[in-house]
Amino acid sequence: MENNLKNLNIGDWGIVAGFQKGNKGYRKKLLAMGLTPGTEFNIIRYAPLGDPVEIRTRGFALTLRRNEAESLLVKRIEK
Repeated sequence: MENNLKNLNIGDWGIVAGFQKGNKGYRKKLLAMGLTPGTEFNIIRYAPLGDPVEIRTRGFALTLRRNEAESLLVKRIEK
C-alpha cells in the first residue's frame, strides 16, 4: 500500500514507491537528491508543526519541506 511520508512515524523505515502525478518540478528535485524509486530511508524527526521532515537515506540526512514530501509515494517496510 502506498502512503505519503506523513503516514510514517519517527523511526519507521520506508521505500520510495514513486511520485504523485503532476508537480514535475518537485519530482526532478527529489530525483536529483537521490530519492529514486526503490531507495530505502528512515524517518529521523518531524518539526513541531510537521514541516519539515528529516529522513536518512544513502548515508546522509535529508530535510524535506511539506510540499516536497507530499510528492513522494512511499511504502512502509520492516527492518
